[in-house]
Amino acid sequence: MSLPIAPTPQLQMRPLDGQAGVSLARQLLLWLLLPQLVVWLAGGVASYRLASGYVNQAIDASLLQASKALARQLKPIGNGLLIDFPKAAQDILEADPSDRLLYTVSSPPGQFILGNQSLPLPENFENLPLGEPQFYSGSTPARDARTPSPQALRIAALRLSLGDGPQPSTMLVQVARSSANREELAQKILVDMLLPMSALVLLLTLLVWAGIRAGLSPLHRLRLQVEGRAPTDLAPLQLASAPRELWSLANALNTLLAAVQSNVNTQKRFIGDAAHQLRTPLAGLKSQTEIALQSVSDPALRVRLERVHESATRSAHLVNQLLTLARAEPESLMAQDRQRFDLARMARLLTAELVPRALKLNMDLGMDEDDGVVAQPVWVEGNELLIREAVSNLIDNALYYAGDGAQITVSVHSTGRRARLCVSDNGPGIPAPERERVMERFVRGTDTGNGCGLGLAIVREIIERHGGTVSLAEAIPHGLQVTLDLPLAV
Repeated sequence: MSLPIAPTPQLQMRPLDGQAGVSLARQLLLWLLLPQLVVWLAGGVASYRLASGYVNQAIDASLLQASKALARQLKPIGNGLLIDFPKAAQDILEADPSDRLLYTVSSPPGQFILGNQSLPLPENFENLPLGEPQFYSGSTPARDARTPSPQALRIAALRLSLGDGPQPSTMLVQVARSSANREELAQKILVDMLLPMSALVLLLTLLVWAGIRAGLSPLHRLRLQVEGRAPTDLAPLQLASAPRELWSLANALNTLLAAVQSNVNTQKRFIGDAAHQLRTPLAGLKSQTEIALQSVSDPALRVRLERVHESATRSAHLVNQLLTLARAEPESLMAQDRQRFDLARMARLLTAELVPRALKLNMDLGMDEDDGVVAQPVWVEGNELLIREAVSNLIDNALYYAGDGAQITVSVHSTGRRARLCVSDNGPGIPAPERERVMERFVRGTDTGNGCGLGLAIVREIIERHGGTVSLAEAIPHGLQVTLDLPLAV
């Protein structure tokens, strides 16, 4: 026998450590993307250095050619120098302020002769080998209007000999170019290299994410199997195509489900066997008390026999209700036949069967139908015997508790895609705060009568297992109305 119907509690999982609440897919993606990010950054730095090196080599080569060309324009004459450097050529070299070609000639080295005096000298320029260029970086101070702020420079220095005497003099030729264009060119090369790398990293990230989703799909299927089943569904989990890492988990869960299923079946067999075993002696006890009541003449003994008969009747009713409840269990319900039937016709026949009993109790029981109009069928699908038992329990409750002279009305109609059956009476009814509670097992709304508190619980068990609902409301002008909603048959 199952427990009373109640909302399934939501278990709150408590994290055991700081990583317990983090998605496994996110953790895998994070651990796979971090190395990619490190490689991407390292590749960017290496690419920038490589691009800067190539740009420096190209600029150094151009500066070396310019310094040699400038040196060829200087020719020693006696104790002086012949400078063949037209003003037009000088203006061309200094035409672009953002990429000016600066130059300085000094002889002996350090004593200015020609060009820009703002070029810094190389270290140990006096010891610079003849004919071997030296490349270095420097900056020029903000001294003229064309260079309002200091500029970073790349400079080539070339020390040359003047004349062929035993102690020839030397001159120092310096040619410089702004580093701004060099860095801009290096940045362009870097961007051109990083864009394809970034696209490749993005594509690789998408492929990694797709691989993670595909790899974790067995876990998703396992979660769907557990979440999508009813609380009473203890069938084994199916993970035939799952990875080996999930087999041990699935086997552990299936072992647990099998143990629970065995325990539940044992309890159900015990309750069913006990109920069946109790029916025969209770029926015999009830018959014997009826016979004894017919022949007894002692008033005191008669009272005792009536109490025994009342207890036997109530016990027999309880056993029958327990058997009905066992048949309404989910596993039993799935094993029984489900068929399409007319709910209106079934309610009409059941009401007609119970009319004689209502007349004996001085009650008016009937169907709410228009005279002379053929009732439309209301087709539902399910186990007709169990739904008949549910409707019978509703009418039986009304006969028990509505009171002398009460009117009990049964009505069936369809609304949209639902079939609705109502049983209403004009008895004392049930207070609103108690209506939900009386549908629990072994809870009675009154102390009168011989009920055992299982009638409405059985009704709700049966109807909910058929995908329907049960609701209690106040009848007009007074009394109780119980409504069953079931899905219409397709």
